[in-house]
Amino acid sequence: MDPKDFKKAIDNADDILIKEIEIKDKKKGREIEIEEIRIKRREGGREKINKIKEFFKKFWFLLWKDDSFKGWIFAVIFLFVFIKFVFFPILSLTTGTSLPLAIVESCSMYHQGNLFSSPETWWENNGQKYSEFGINDTGFDEFQMKKGFNKGDILFVTRANPEKLEVGDVIIFNANYVNPIIHRIVKIENDETGKKIFSTIGDNNPGQLDSEKKISEDQLVGKASFKLAPYAGWVKLVFFEWKRPQQERGLCS
Repeated sequence: MDPKDFKKAIDNADDILIKEIEIKDKKKGREIEIEEIRIKRREGGREKINKIKEFFKKFWFLLWKDDSFKGWIFAVIFLFVFIKFVFFPILSLTTGTSLPLAIVESCSMYHQGNLFSSPETWWENNGQKYSEFGINDTGFDEFQMKKGFNKGDILFVTRANPEKLEVGDVIIFNANYVNPIIHRIVKIENDETGKKIFSTIGDNNPGQLDSEKKISEDQLVGKASFKLAPYAGWVKLVFFEWKRPQQERGLCS
């Protein structure tokens, strides 16, 4: 081999070796940079997790353990927001009605004495208005919520399926009043299109209101399933009692 060619081959080999070393160094440098980035990300992730933990720790203390005035105010605001924007929407979705919990605001479904009164005595005093709709004492005794309910009671409400409602069921419906009415069905008919028309009456009312003689399916809000919390609704009612007529204020008697 020509000495010049040999020298050139050696120089080329050296260049290749140098380039390989440079490439390795670059790869190594890149690997170091990548590892540094990973370390920073891990550290940043831990820092974020620690901040979140610290936030919830302070939040939990303020909500449940802080007995200061600030703690009480925060707890009230939090519960209000949670109930209105989380609890009620979920409950509405589950029950199929826009009013899953209803507070009884009047004495129209009150049975005097409630648990301690005799059903026979109550029927003697109120049975006549039901007899006009073909309902006797035996039939009434089979009705849901046959002992009525009191002002301030909280009722659990589910979707009112017009096809499944029966005489004796307690429904919530919209009428020409500020708030919906909660009364018992005494009659079910069909209109000319085949849709259901309902008539109701309050157990403690002497007769029917004009607004409850022909209740359409569109007016239905829900069906009262059971009494959830006796008198608990007074927590809200007490702030609005002063707006009611004098004869409608206070407890039922």
